Amino acid sequence: MPTITSGFLDKEIFSIISDVAEDNGVRAFVIGGYVRDCFLGRENTDIDIVVEGSGLDLASAVGKKLHSKVSLFKNFGTAMLRYKGDEIEFVGARKESYRRESRKPIVENGTLEDDQLRRDFTINAMAFSLQKDSFGELVDPFGGIRDLNDGIIRTPQDPDTTYSDDPLRMLRAVRFASKLSTAEHSFSIVPESLDSMRRMKERLGILSKERIFEELSKMLETRKPSIAFKLMDSTGLLDYILPQLAALKGVETIDGKGHKDNFSHTLAVLDNVAEVSDNVWLRWAALLHDIGKPASKRFDPETGWTFHGHEIIGSKMVPKIFASLKMPLNEKMKYVQKLVWLHLRPIALVDNEVTDSAVRRLLFDAGDDIDDLMVLCNADITSKNPAKVARIRQNFELVKKKLVEVEEKDAIRNFKNPITGEYIMELYGIGPCKEVGVLKEYVKEAILDGIIGNNFEEADALMKSKAVEIGLSK
Repeated sequence: MPTITSGFLDKEIFSIISDVAEDNGVRAFVIGGYVRDCFLGRENTDIDIVVEGSGLDLASAVGKKLHSKVSLFKNFGTAMLRYKGDEIEFVGARKESYRRESRKPIVENGTLEDDQLRRDFTINAMAFSLQKDSFGELVDPFGGIRDLNDGIIRTPQDPDTTYSDDPLRMLRAVRFASKLSTAEHSFSIVPESLDSMRRMKERLGILSKERIFEELSKMLETRKPSIAFKLMDSTGLLDYILPQLAALKGVETIDGKGHKDNFSHTLAVLDNVAEVSDNVWLRWAALLHDIGKPASKRFDPETGWTFHGHEIIGSKMVPKIFASLKMPLNEKMKYVQKLVWLHLRPIALVDNEVTDSAVRRLLFDAGDDIDDLMVLCNADITSKNPAKVARIRQNFELVKKKLVEVEEKDAIRNFKNPITGEYIMELYGIGPCKEVGVLKEYVKEAILDGIIGNNFEEADALMKSKAVEIGLSK
């Protein structure tokens, strides 16, 4: 008769590990995410094997039988090999204890039960036996299968102990609630665990910024990342991790005039982007696109609330946010910064006349990121007025059409000035000076304004006439 685990251990690697474990007199189990995802019907190629004994020795023996390379990480007591598209990691069963000032545990050898108890959540503590006499049996001492069915994120131990020992688990709880939730089956963190997170949030201080950034990016990669950020907000974690985002919360009203809640709006934009793009850096741009609004908020008795210049303020905040989280300060940061800076420009084109000059300048500033910028701007349309949304989207299509037309005609997207500084210096026999920059800028502006075409002949003629005007001669 089939069991609830039928088909879950059909992969050849499991029978091989079972054979080798028996030959070596140890007990081995599949544990963690692979077990969880089997019940959820999700593909998972990362397989964790826990061994009551030496994980290094069992991995080496399995690698020898498979004639496969085994990577040994002796400092961590883990080993890894790859087989037929799967990555299999071996570790010895262990029990852990922690010092309050560190998330690095004191590790001792233990049993399967000890190992399951140290796991972060009940749904990640389930194991499949690989013993010959119980192959495929589910070992689930904390009711993980029940919690999985009920959509519950719960710790095996008291949550205060779990989160105090390793505060990264608070962020993992948030991430799993978002990652595992679907339209048909949502996941939530149990109330006692949420209360514990509120008490333990300051423990995040012992974590490296790199680990926090890694968890944030994984949250952003989920189907509906707003779930994660709402949970972090409700538990106070967001105030510690991204206070600039938390500052977007709230609605202020003066003389009956209020503004929208920019935090809720930001999360709606983020989810809109997530529906159409897997680009995590575009999702970062969506998360930070209005980050400058608190600093730019002003009340005008005539027009109400304004946020003039928030895109400029926000773009200047991006490098500081990236640095505070030890995020990469490379082209990824510059990409996010650029999209934050430009996110109002296509909307401004919608609201005003779509001139060739304005489109050229947008193409020049956005370059190859213009398509991603348009995705972000389209996601930024969150009005609850259907007529307004329909009107903006209709005009937005006109902007997109104009972008294509101007790009085909003027080749501005990756604009290179036909007139180089070297050419000017050689032509007039001068060295680097202010006049060289003046001439190059004059030509560039003329091309973007459509006064001349984007070609050397027209640019050269214009540059020479301007050179005479500023007193240069050959």
